[in-house]
Amino acid sequence: MFARFCIWLCVLPLLLVSASAHAVPSRGFDVLHYEVALVPDIAHKRVTGEQTVRFRAEHALRAVTLDSGALKVTAALQGDRALAFAQDEAKVHITLAEPLARGDTASVTIRYHGQPPYGLEFAPERDEVYTIFSTSQWMPSVDAPDERATLALSVTLPAGLLAAGTGRALPVRTLPDGRIEHRWQLETPMPGYVYGFTAGRYHEATQQHGATGLRFLSRERSPGQLQRVFTATGAMLDFFAARAGLPYRGDYQQALVARTIGQEMAGLSLMSERYGQQLLEDPAQTALMAHEAAHQWWGNRVTCAGWEHFWLNEGMANFMTAAYLQQAQGEAAYQAQVTIWRTRLDALRAKGVDHALVYADWSAPTGDDRAVVYQKGAYVLHLLRGEMGEAAFWRGIRAYTQANDGRSVVTADFQRAMETAAGRSLQPFFAQWVYGVG
Repeated sequence: MFARFCIWLCVLPLLLVSASAHAVPSRGFDVLHYEVALVPDIAHKRVTGEQTVRFRAEHALRAVTLDSGALKVTAALQGDRALAFAQDEAKVHITLAEPLARGDTASVTIRYHGQPPYGLEFAPERDEVYTIFSTSQWMPSVDAPDERATLALSVTLPAGLLAAGTGRALPVRTLPDGRIEHRWQLETPMPGYVYGFTAGRYHEATQQHGATGLRFLSRERSPGQLQRVFTATGAMLDFFAARAGLPYRGDYQQALVARTIGQEMAGLSLMSERYGQQLLEDPAQTALMAHEAAHQWWGNRVTCAGWEHFWLNEGMANFMTAAYLQQAQGEAAYQAQVTIWRTRLDALRAKGVDHALVYADWSAPTGDDRAVVYQKGAYVLHLLRGEMGEAAFWRGIRAYTQANDGRSVVTADFQRAMETAAGRSLQPFFAQWVYGVG
């Protein structure tokens, strides 16, 4: 162990430089904006869509490639000109009408339809449709955490359904056939995996928390019950804003849907109806709600540049959840979370499946891989808190979050911020616990 630790100390500076320089692969273009119009068919679990993608060439460019999941692209156009395209391995390759020089901008319109196997979830028995993480399953896009763009989203639904989506809600439009077009404008560039919406025959409740409008949706819970389920939301946003050193911006919506563990989106979080019932029975069970709220800063505003640094999203959200519980429910609640993390880490080690937090092979993560990112990642932050001390640790968290607001980051960015706050090198700690197995 000691020899391996010494080797890590020797190579860590090179790893940090390499991680910062190479974490974000070049695709040849930078997406600036998506304009997406969707028509879900809830009864048949299908979707039809048309979108326009505006992008800037990063070098001479003849074609663009987007992730397209199981969608079937039927047309690609540049203005009125039809473009050649091909689909393979969940991607669509589109040949542009004319080559672009570096710095040129262009737009491509894509028409498509499909029956997504996941990512766009349908619950016909509830007249419900909602998105979960895999954005390319319902809109062709660059499905990677380092690509940030703005979004104009419209979803056409039957009358009588309520909807919530990412971005600022625009007035709905009633179409001649009686259907309703719901529209949102996301004006701050965000990674595509936090785009999304939910729609169903929901009950609705609202609150005003300072400058933030809160909205809660559920099919099974009454407005009064929704107020009880989400009673802690405002306090959570205040706590995370203080720890981040950045106020929450915009409105925040939470919905209880048919089936999900939990999913964060920009300004919107989804949890299950079952979880809502748990909160009615035991209001202290707020960890999942806090985890998704924490992502509004760590995950959405500060985002890992590649999935190998995913612990910066999920380990941080898990740790910040425990920090919130410590403030809201006391030290015992925090220590209970630490025990959960440590127990899961012990189980990983007993199985021989523990590995470093920075983990390159994220193409098909197992449940154990996810436990490393979520539970071990949070536990390592707990250890770092002890290593640095309270004042320096939280100073580092604020500096890291403020400096990287609206950016995609690698682990080296986090280490630099924490070292600056500590006033000393933390290489031995990061070598052992982040780049090593601990």
